[in-house]
Amino acid sequence: MTTYETDLAAEVLRPGDDGYDESARTFFTTGAPAVVVRPRAPGVVAAAVAHAAERGLSVSVRSGAHGFLGHATNNGGMVIDLRHLDGVEVLDRDRRLVRVGAGATWGKVAEALDPFDWGLTSGDTAGVGVGGLTLGGGMGWMLRKHGLAIDNLVGARVVTADGRLLTASAEENPQLFWAIRGGGGNFGVVVDLDFVAQEVGTVHFGTATVQLDDPPGLIARWRDAMRTAPEELTTTLVLMPPMPGAPAGPAAAQLLFCYAGEPGLTAEEVDEALDPLFSIGTVLEAEITERRYRDVLEEAHEPPPFRMVPRNTLVPRLDDDAIAAVTAFHASEAPTMVAIRSLGGAFGRVPEQETAFAHRDAEAMVFGGLIVPPTATDAEVEAALAPWRAVAAHGTGTYLNFQGSATDEDLRTAYPPAHLTRLRAIKRAYDPGNLFRRNHNIAP
Repeated sequence: MTTYETDLAAEVLRPGDDGYDESARTFFTTGAPAVVVRPRAPGVVAAAVAHAAERGLSVSVRSGAHGFLGHATNNGGMVIDLRHLDGVEVLDRDRRLVRVGAGATWGKVAEALDPFDWGLTSGDTAGVGVGGLTLGGGMGWMLRKHGLAIDNLVGARVVTADGRLLTASAEENPQLFWAIRGGGGNFGVVVDLDFVAQEVGTVHFGTATVQLDDPPGLIARWRDAMRTAPEELTTTLVLMPPMPGAPAGPAAAQLLFCYAGEPGLTAEEVDEALDPLFSIGTVLEAEITERRYRDVLEEAHEPPPFRMVPRNTLVPRLDDDAIAAVTAFHASEAPTMVAIRSLGGAFGRVPEQETAFAHRDAEAMVFGGLIVPPTATDAEVEAALAPWRAVAAHGTGTYLNFQGSATDEDLRTAYPPAHLTRLRAIKRAYDPGNLFRRNHNIAP
């Protein structure tokens, strides 16, 4: 038995073992890997990578396993489940420097940082994994104030395809550091990440139900309100499809918002920041609470009992033509959900060339979810997506964490040509055999 097989002995699960099914299943898919490895140390990750490479096994890396495409599992290969690498450690209190295991969830991170009155801009859902979300960029409820998760990342430790454990930072392996900030899991298994946390105690968080009698006008008024909104305010406007069996009533949109203002705000100051939002349409009901940031992140609901085909595009300017395309898509024959997320602020001040995630000029991200029958063929899905193409024509990029397809076209949309050329060169340097290809794959 080789050394790395000895290292793996206590960490391996095979079909039928306790815990195997849990690690083989993701939020949206169920796989049948030949083996699951649950490392408790970076050395075991390196052993797993060596084992998979020697035997030609496909490798999936699992943190929170919430990706739409189920890349965190496979059939017949290896799943490296990082759930035990989930520590949250304060490295330097004065700098607010925090090391987070890639297998941690954002809910655990928020809980661990709460006693310090710290937080990290992250996903919207407590159970989403830190590793996967961060490597794709990391949009969250403080995006306009503190940018993406990668904008607060200062280092990471990565096990590469040849089994090395490397530090990636501005000083060490800077090309690798550039690539993992938006380039996904193409370059190795990230075992932990070093962030600079932000000072945040309570935020004002809430939802409002707004009458949807004029969709183009509602979107335009929301857009105008966000163009003059303080950077502390991040919002999402959601247009839901009519659902079978739902009680009859006026069509409505949901407005979700998080205001991360300075501590000690008066009620009048909060109202001044939020009032423009409540003027975008007829508010049917609303709820606003001041809460700890840790309580903003909610648990994910079980996947719906239907098939949703997700797409998204980053729109530099949500002009009237783009709004017309969005509302036409929402009115598609197939039931369709649209969520428009406000960008700008700190997100937009990072130079495009600084990270693998580009498209910093985007004003909004438009997410579209098309609901189709579970038996729909690829051709039927493509036909149903026809109205989405008019929306995508107004965008200049794609946020791969929310994308429901993984094609060459998706890569070309996500990364400008210079970015993609640089990413391919870095892939050749760190994974020339393309061992890490269960992702939005950047081939070497």
